[in-house]
Amino acid sequence: MSEPLETSLHVGPYRIVESEDELQNAVRGLAGRVFLKIGRGGYDGRGQARIGFDATPTPQHIADAWTGIGAQPAVAEQALNLDYEISVMAARNPSGEVRTYPAARNHHENQILAWSVLPAGIPDDVEKRAEELAASIIAKLSIEGLLCIEMFMTKQGRLLVNELAPRPHNSYHQSERGCVTSQFEQLVRTTCNLPLGDTALVIPAAIVNLLGDLWLTGSPNLPAALAVPGVRLHMYEKRAAKMGRKMGHLSAIGATGDEALERVLEAKRRLELAT
Repeated sequence: MSEPLETSLHVGPYRIVESEDELQNAVRGLAGRVFLKIGRGGYDGRGQARIGFDATPTPQHIADAWTGIGAQPAVAEQALNLDYEISVMAARNPSGEVRTYPAARNHHENQILAWSVLPAGIPDDVEKRAEELAASIIAKLSIEGLLCIEMFMTKQGRLLVNELAPRPHNSYHQSERGCVTSQFEQLVRTTCNLPLGDTALVIPAAIVNLLGDLWLTGSPNLPAALAVPGVRLHMYEKRAAKMGRKMGHLSAIGATGDEALERVLEAKRRLELAT
């Protein structure tokens, strides 16, 4: 896709809050379950609080949530009835050329990406809308580099923008296995103002993240994981394992997205047997 198309952009209901009183009003206005997220520095579920998930929130519950995030400016987001989550990686060079990757389907556990697969296996019309939306956003923001747009598809059939990440993204690590041009090569091309590489998917691929929990609770059986056909291990060489910290990932390819995903999940199961 070389010319981004104009398309409408929608997000879920939210309120910006800068005080406990504003949060109290926001929770009443949004109704139902609410995610509270700090305005700066939050990631992988950190800097968040959940309001109204276990019981109808009382003023004290809301006050505790405000204190729990450090009483700092935040965004209160209404919880949505989701069908699935996808992301689309877009690239733009200084010359204005834009390309998008096929959508990836993502699965989170405890607000941390657990696995991602290419292709997403979504309807063609949703794929087209998602890629057009990603191309439009990166062009409108005049970003030179990469921009990963995370999106929600609700049970009501609405495609909503959730998050923008202006960098290589965890949900496209499998592009190194499955696409003509990986997200990492594409970043170099954008930085050097080279023609952007072909983003076509040549073979389905999937990744599953390896968190520090595995090393804190035992010794992961890496050889067992690598015995699964089509699986590779990628470690990030981080100094110390911590709960919830991404230490690396497993990747796999397959004849279909489902096969690639099943292979990488089987490798993760074998890896965990020793922990």
